[in-house]
Amino acid sequence: MRPWFAVALMVCSCVSVRAQSSPGQAEALVRRAIAYARQNGTEKAIQQVNRGDGLFHASTGSEIYLFIYDPQGVMRAYGFNAADHVGQHRLDARDPDGTYWVRDIVRTARTRGSGWVEYQYVNPRTGQVQPKATYVEMYDNLIFCCGVYKK
Repeated sequence: MRPWFAVALMVCSCVSVRAQSSPGQAEALVRRAIAYARQNGTEKAIQQVNRGDGLFHASTGSEIYLFIYDPQGVMRAYGFNAADHVGQHRLDARDPDGTYWVRDIVRTARTRGSGWVEYQYVNPRTGQVQPKATYVEMYDNLIFCCGVYKK
């Protein structure tokens, strides 16, 4: 095999492979944000999540990001295009299957403190509706969330 062809083959295979986010990564990101909120306050954590270059943003093209709700279903922070989401009351939001997924997030956080919620949502990287599992954890009367898209 010619050396330039081997290099081109390696570059192409590396570019085309995109690591899928894992449930463990989602839980870890939520816990990291909560630790930051404990140390710096929830308002600073909210600011970091809402910033495009904040502490809790994965690399460009990633499907994993944080979002924070209050117990009334109002979006307080959104790690992917915050301007279009923050401040929205989303308790009545339904996925294509009719699931009231924000209600499920709030219920899970209130009743168990943390856990997983499954629903359908638009993947911001692909623009396609996909099954999504979101880890939620209540801290300081806010619900910290991070989901992973299922393939």
